[in-house]
Amino acid sequence: MKIDLHCHTKYSYDAASSIEKIIIQAKKTGLDGIAITDHENTKGWIEAIELGKKHNFLIVLGEEIKTNKGDVLGLFLKEQINGYKKDPRWVMEEIRKQGGLVIIPHPFHGSEGFRDDIAKYLDLVDGIEVFNGRKPGTNPDKKAMEFAKKHNLGMTAGGDSHHYKGIGYTYTEFDGTTVEELKQAILNKQTRTNGKKAPLIYIITPFLAKIGLLK
Repeated sequence: MKIDLHCHTKYSYDAASSIEKIIIQAKKTGLDGIAITDHENTKGWIEAIELGKKHNFLIVLGEEIKTNKGDVLGLFLKEQINGYKKDPRWVMEEIRKQGGLVIIPHPFHGSEGFRDDIAKYLDLVDGIEVFNGRKPGTNPDKKAMEFAKKHNLGMTAGGDSHHYKGIGYTYTEFDGTTVEELKQAILNKQTRTNGKKAPLIYIITPFLAKIGLLK
C-alpha cells in the first residue's frame, strides 16, 4: 500500500484544504492512505476517521509538534500532545507513552531542520523522514537516508503538503493493509520510500487559497 505519512489540513495554521478534498485527491493519485499531521493540534482526527470509512481509505492519526529544537512527528497517536516549544526529549517521551512512533521530519532541510544532534535522541527516535516532497533540494533527503541507514532507523516519506493539489507525489510503501501493519513495517525497517518532489508552485498554493485566489 502507498501512504503519505506527512499531511496538513485546514486545521494547520499554514494549510488550506478540507480533509475530504485531500482524501479524494489522494485516491485519484493512487494513494491508499494518509497520516493527518497538523501543527500542534488534532482537530481533524474525528472527521478524518469518519471520512476514511466513507472513502475506504486508511487514516493514520498524528501530529507535527514544534519543539525548541525543531519539528517532531508523532504517528499512531491516541490524543493530542501539547509540546509547543518544549524540549524534544519530553515530546518524544509523550509520544512513546501513547504507543506512538517518533519520526524526525525534514531533519536536514536548512532552517526547518532539526537543530540538534539527532544521535542524542536515538533511544527514542523510531524513524527518519528520508524523503520530503514539499521542500526543494535532494541533498538534505540523501543525508537523511544516510543517517537512517547508519543508525538502523525506520524510513518514511511524506508530501508535507499544505494544499490538496500537492498530494500524491511522495509516499511510503509497505506490505499490508492495516494501520498496525504499517506501524510494524516502520519498526521492522520494511518500508519503501517513493515518488518525486511536488512542483514548487504548491509551496505558495496554501497562501493563495487562504486569500481567495485559489480553491
